[in-house]
Amino acid sequence: MTPVAFELTRNAFGQLALTLPDGRVVQGVMPVRAFPVQSPEQGIALMDTDGHEAVWLDALSDVPQPAQGLIRDALESREFMPEIQTIVSVSSFSTPCTWVVKTDRGDTQFVLRGDEDIRRLAGQTLLISDSHGIHFLIRDLDKLNKDSRKILDRFM
Repeated sequence: MTPVAFELTRNAFGQLALTLPDGRVVQGVMPVRAFPVQSPEQGIALMDTDGHEAVWLDALSDVPQPAQGLIRDALESREFMPEIQTIVSVSSFSTPCTWVVKTDRGDTQFVLRGDEDIRRLAGQTLLISDSHGIHFLIRDLDKLNKDSRKILDRFM
């Protein structure tokens, strides 16, 4: 474990303020994951408002609390990638079509423009983009129920 040599707080505007070992304060830093799907806990940069890296974190677990919690909160508010748990139905097996799904963030529906909007990532992980550019994640195809996999197979 690499010791972390900075302090992270929220300023009066609710933005993250980073105090570096030399005493310099960087206001409005934003955490950015290098690999948000494959390694969400590894490789996180704290970027300044100009898009420059202020601090690189090999692992989020290296950061002590409360800074770790502040980083997690900022990442959660910045990233919106619901994880599909069940595909309830599709309006058609040709695209564009409307999908009704259950996600870790609730039930929703979205329009799939084309088969190319379903991308296989590493292993059994899929990323599905809807017509508005929202990304839905299927972390493990094998964990989907039989009916969901059957629907998905028609599009792949």
